[in-house]
Amino acid sequence: MSATQSAYMEEEGVFHFHMEHPVPAYLVALVAGDLKPADIGPRSRVWAEPCLLPTATSKLSGAVEQWLSAAERLYGPYMWGRYDIVFLPPSFPIVAMENPCLTFIISSILESDEFLVIDVIHEVAHSWFGNAVTNATWEEMWLSEGLATYAQRRITTETYGAAFTCLETAFRLDALHRQMKLLGEDSPVSKLQVKLEPGVNPSHLMNLFTYEKGYCFVYYLSQLCGDPQRFDDFLRAYVEKYKFTSVVAQDLLDSFLSFFPELKEQSVDCRAGLEFERWLNATGPPLAEPDLSQGSSLTRPVEALFQLWTAEPLDQAAASASAIDISKWRTFQTALFLDRLLDGSPLPQEVVMSLSKCYSSLLDSMNAEIRIRWLQIVVRNDYYPDLHRVRRFLESQMSRMYTIPLYEDLCTGALKSFALEVFYQTQGRLHPNLRRAIQQILSQGLGSSTEPAPEPSTELGRAEADTDSDAQALLLGDEAPSSAISLRDVNVSA
Repeated sequence: MSATQSAYMEEEGVFHFHMEHPVPAYLVALVAGDLKPADIGPRSRVWAEPCLLPTATSKLSGAVEQWLSAAERLYGPYMWGRYDIVFLPPSFPIVAMENPCLTFIISSILESDEFLVIDVIHEVAHSWFGNAVTNATWEEMWLSEGLATYAQRRITTETYGAAFTCLETAFRLDALHRQMKLLGEDSPVSKLQVKLEPGVNPSHLMNLFTYEKGYCFVYYLSQLCGDPQRFDDFLRAYVEKYKFTSVVAQDLLDSFLSFFPELKEQSVDCRAGLEFERWLNATGPPLAEPDLSQGSSLTRPVEALFQLWTAEPLDQAAASASAIDISKWRTFQTALFLDRLLDGSPLPQEVVMSLSKCYSSLLDSMNAEIRIRWLQIVVRNDYYPDLHRVRRFLESQMSRMYTIPLYEDLCTGALKSFALEVFYQTQGRLHPNLRRAIQQILSQGLGSSTEPAPEPSTELGRAEADTDSDAQALLLGDEAPSSAISLRDVNVSA
């Protein structure tokens, strides 16, 4: 349980838990299952099903203590005693949750070392920002997520260097701008202070604006004081002042101006175009973004390879591109490259064929973060020779982040009946919330005209007959399709 103390009374068969610090209700969490522990540091252990324990232990042994120590140097003592992690089944509906003393995280993230590192460090950062100092309302979730994302990147910079941090930031900001195009710059959910109307589910606001626009604002504040170390000192004082309480944005900003009186005298909160109030209440992208030039050694090869694949003539470009060994790239580099290709889809068919010849088998051996992006390219370009890989992926992945994007792409194009067939085969293994979400995607896709897919009939199969109103009724049951636009193409932690 998310508790500072636990005990098991064997004679009674009863577990006792105690949390010595006040916490908000959303951080009270309990997990039960066939879970075994293994120590990975002096104050950390992992809990996992026996089949996963060796992998989880090998990937995190020693690392969590390194991250905790880096965070303590920046923001003060870790105040929760233990930092344990429990790995949950792939069907757990979110990537990770920062429950104090016991971070919840889905086991499928173990496939990707770099995403595992970032997600766990993000949850470590929440120990100070979110758990110790909590946003008082869901309308200001950026106070938790924006600050935790900033702290996460300070920790990764201290631990892995600025280039890696800039690469990860570039990858996330790229996704933010993709989401901005999807929603439009006047979308109300792009505000940092979103107004929750009656009946609005706060979980719908778990989007990249909360994280990345919030991060950009915090980064902007750090730049105002001119020294990241001085800003670290401010954040340490902020945590000390408000720990175990809930705050609003004005508390943070008033504390910032009090800590830096010279900035208050300069009226930095009212600078034209960068007013604090505008940061909080304007829709659209961040008013300022960080300088990521320190990551150019990692991002420049990505841009160069993408340019090759969009150059003419194709034969010559493909030959040059195939000489670049992306198997030696970092996961975030490969993901960023594939995201660029996704943004340009649909691509000319001859380009997709050459991409498949060059990369399909290689990418098939990589982690799920890479594979889902390649499979989205396959789907968005109706590339039937690789469609069997889409089926195999959806049959093996039960996580929201690895299923929703593919089902949405399948239902946007000519592959709705293929999506329906795969869903019928796998729905029993899905979390109920995820099953309902996919049902809504399918019902919306079937509500529009279904274009017949030319081939191969073996992949589209017997689901053709189900694309009528009877199939819609069977999919929906008593559920009505959601009219909210989906916030996809994003892997966010809690």
